[in-house]
Amino acid sequence: MRIYITHCSAKKDNLLKNSGYKVTPDKLYTATPTQRFMSKCKEKKVNWAIFSDLYGVWLPNIKYEWYEKDPDTVTEQEFRNLVNDFDQKLKDYDEIWFYYNPGRFHPLYKRLLQETRLKGKVKLCTHIRAIV
Repeated sequence: MRIYITHCSAKKDNLLKNSGYKVTPDKLYTATPTQRFMSKCKEKKVNWAIFSDLYGVWLPNIKYEWYEKDPDTVTEQEFRNLVNDFDQKLKDYDEIWFYYNPGRFHPLYKRLLQETRLKGKVKLCTHIRAIV
């Protein structure tokens, strides 16, 4: 079983800010690369998720409120919690395809992929066409 995952983006639907509404990730994130990733996953009917700096692995059927969390502000304890969340939520997958832009690959995500217990299952992909 395979899942595709990408990191979150700072660009979010500002109409949701301070609204108290909970939404799925496809409604919150507005950055073009993130939207393109989610659309491709839906089109191909594959398992997918967003890696949120606050919520961890955010599956497409889960709803959360608008948030602001810069990866530069993640504390060591928050990082440990994010790694544990990644390991728990993705442990049943045989393959974890992490989609990213090499020019915007934050060190937090690189470290996550190095420290996860699932690193042997992780494959990096930089092209949307890898989603099949």
